Amino acid sequence: MTTASLPAPSPAAPRPGRLRRLGWLWVLLAGALAYLLVLRTLVATENLNFVPSLILLGSIVVPASVLVFAASSGRQVLVPPGLIALVAVLGGVVGTVAAGTLEYDALHRLGALPMIMVGLIEESAKLVVPLVVLLVTRYRDPRAGVIVGVASGMGFATLETMGYGFNALLRSGSLVSVEQTLLLRALLSPAGHVAWTGLTVAALWAVASDPRKGRAVARLVGVFVAAVLLHAAWDGLDNLWVHLVVGGGSFAALLVVIHRAHRGPKPA
Repeated sequence: MTTASLPAPSPAAPRPGRLRRLGWLWVLLAGALAYLLVLRTLVATENLNFVPSLILLGSIVVPASVLVFAASSGRQVLVPPGLIALVAVLGGVVGTVAAGTLEYDALHRLGALPMIMVGLIEESAKLVVPLVVLLVTRYRDPRAGVIVGVASGMGFATLETMGYGFNALLRSGSLVSVEQTLLLRALLSPAGHVAWTGLTVAALWAVASDPRKGRAVARLVGVFVAAVLLHAAWDGLDNLWVHLVVGGGSFAALLVVIHRAHRGPKPA
């Protein structure tokens, strides 16, 4: 048999790992399409039954895409999907309830709540579920911390945005106001709650495995304080440039930590 008669090699099939690492894009595209379909149906039928679906999709699609990116952008599964989903749900519920209760009590005692106090309360509330996960489960690989943190921040951001969207509907009765609120908060959530909690929990997870505990604890305290200050600056300074600097820097730092988590060596 001559070489000319040999069959041509078939093109290599895409590796499943690459397809998995693009999961965040499919979530974003499918979620955006679902949002537009619900919005079109709501406008065409004027059926208010579609409003909850619109608020849910508008609140969850973008932060969920960031969570999928954080969990699947590497070659290894660092945190099982079931645990990620549980942290997202419980982190959102526990975080918003704890933060809302503490802020309500503080307002009653102080009469006015400084932005630094709001940042301290909310950043602390988002750490409750990740801390429980660290203490009671075996998933203590330091690389997994950022994923758990993003999940908790994603749940908190989603429920908070849903609340703001519902408030916008009650105040204005306008679908346009709801859309604007959902769009703005959804686009900004990865640079806010998702990034700050992801970075803080990554530092928290590193404490468990770092042999130099003092240095690790100091780093955790520094990251947490930075998150509180960034949160306070974001809420207290209504300035586009401040939001661009705070949000851009926070999200860039989160991407760096996610990249290191998936590229870093597995600890012995």
